[in-house]
Formats: sequence, C-alpha cells, structure tokens
Amino acid sequence: MSKTCVVTGGAGFIGCALSSKLADRFGRVIVIDSLHPQIHAERKRPAELDPRVELIIADVTEASTWTRALEMARPEVVVHLAAETGTGQSLTEASRHAMANVLGTTRMLDAFATVSHVPERFVLASSRAVYGEGAWRSRDTGEATYPGQRSKQQLERAEWDFPGLEPLPMDAEKTIPNPTSIYGATKLTQEQILRAWALSFGTAVNVLRLQNVYGPGQSLTNSYTGIVSLFIRMAKEGQSIPIYEDGDIGRDFVFIDDVASAVDKATTTNLSQSLAYDVGTGFKTTVLDLAKIIAKRYGAPAPRVNGMFRNGDVRCAVANIDRTVRELEWRPLHDVERGIGELSGWIDSRLG
Repeated sequence: MSKTCVVTGGAGFIGCALSSKLADRFGRVIVIDSLHPQIHAERKRPAELDPRVELIIADVTEASTWTRALEMARPEVVVHLAAETGTGQSLTEASRHAMANVLGTTRMLDAFATVSHVPERFVLASSRAVYGEGAWRSRDTGEATYPGQRSKQQLERAEWDFPGLEPLPMDAEKTIPNPTSIYGATKLTQEQILRAWALSFGTAVNVLRLQNVYGPGQSLTNSYTGIVSLFIRMAKEGQSIPIYEDGDIGRDFVFIDDVASAVDKATTTNLSQSLAYDVGTGFKTTVLDLAKIIAKRYGAPAPRVNGMFRNGDVRCAVANIDRTVRELEWRPLHDVERGIGELSGWIDSRLG
C-alpha cells in the first residue's frame, strides 16, 4: 500500500509492537513521540521500533510539531496513541494529563484544518477507564444499575463491593461511560472531540477501548506501568507480592500482540462511527489469581492480601468483546497463562 500512516506516541509500548505491522501495510509510516523520560529511560530511538518507520522526536501538544509533520506528509490514516496513562497519577497531575490527552488531540486536529487536509481514517486507542465502575446487576431483580464510584469512606470500611450487586462486563453498546479518574475523563474527551471533528469534516474514527494491556516491551522503569510486570519483578526477587483489597479485584489482561493486531486491523476496517469497540480477552482474572500464577512460576512466597486500596480504582473491569470479534474480524490469541510465560521470558532475558 502506498498510503501514509502517522502514529502519535508511536515509540511507546503499543506503538513499537504495532510498528512492523504498519510498515508492512503502509508505504510510509511516521511516528511522532516526545520520548518522555517516564517511559523512556534514555531519550533515543527504541530498538523495538521497526527500522522502516520515520521518527519525529517532538511533543504533540506543540503546534510546531504538527507544522513539521504535515510538511513531511499528508497522511491518509492517523493512529492516535499519544497519551498520559497513569490512572492514579492523573488524580494528582490532572493538568499534565489534560495537556497531553486533550490539548494534544486538538492541536493535531487544528493542524489538519489549517492545511485543509482530512485523513481518511483515525484510529484512537481509548481505554476501559472511560467506563469507571460501569454497570452492576442486582442479585435479587437482575436489573442493571450504576452505583457510581466507590467512596474513600467505603473503601476505608473495607466494603469492596456494592451490597446486593454484581459487576457486569463492560460493553460499548450498553455500558454508559462514567469515568472515576482524570485519565478516564480525558480519554472519553478524546473520543468525543475526534468524533465531533470527524462528523464535521466527513471522515472516519475507529475507537478501540483497551483493557489492561501487558507484555514484552512494557517499560521496566516506569512506576506507573502495569501490575503484571511489577508482580514478575517482585517474584523474581523472591518477594511475597502484596495484594490490595481482598484480592478479588477483577481485570481483563490482554496481551500486547493481540492489541497490536486489533489496532492494525482497525486502520483498514470500516466500523460503526457511533460506537466504540472493546479490546480484551473477555475473561476475568482476579489480581490474587494473577499473583499466584506468577509466584508459582518463580517459586516465590505466596502472595499476601493486605487490605490496602488505591482511591479511584474500580472493582471489576472485564470486556464483552463479542461485537469486536465479529465486526473487526479479530480475536485474542493469548490467555493469561501464555501471556505471563512470554512476558516472564522477556523480563528474565532483560534483568537476568
């Protein structure tokens, strides 16, 4: 294909995993990335980024970045990955997250409008964080309800669940977004901004709401990276992994290769413009079960449930991926056991 694809934040975890797929699919791939020190220990081109990809080291929130990029090319497809992603961190660094996620998006769109260029398609890597706690179902009546965010007082009383309710899978077709973090709010804003612009200028936006992504290539220096790699590092050192709440926090851990495959397919697939698409495995893994799998692999002490909590965390986040599998013609190939094996092998090779 002779078309050009621009990838914002494309030198990060997902971007590097995606880079070879895009380089195979497009005639030209240009990555714009600031190489933020929280993600990149050294401010240099990542070895994992496909050599065929052109890299612009610049900040998407700066107008000059887009002037330079659009002088180089007028892309047919834009994959928008650039974002600050720390869920808990966003509660104390709200301006930083709003700058990167919201202003970074509007700067990009203003630049396209200024040069009168409308890409054929945008693909946005959104997040399950837009749902917040999502929908829960009454055990008595079966009716869906939205209990909202768990309060600090509730968590201090160790009331981890909502009485009489059980969590429902997150489903873009049914679940009403209600973020419980600044990060989640900015990701939902990205979706809304892109859709409004695309509707006005007559282009397409494919929105993928990603669950908990993990796998080889994840930063080992970023303290806000996923818990899977954190748990592996602790188990390698012979530590007992500390588990928050009662250990029954539910997550949908989706492997990086499966996420890269979904984003790649979304660059050439016509999807519904009014709906987002959930990307996960469709299966719940509790944080305690995750820790047990990892501890067993390394012969580490059993995980310990400590009853601590992180304000703003949701109790359960699992995707319903049926529509994504059907309409994107994609499916995840890695279960948690296989994914942990591959990530462990990669971390072992890096850390010895």
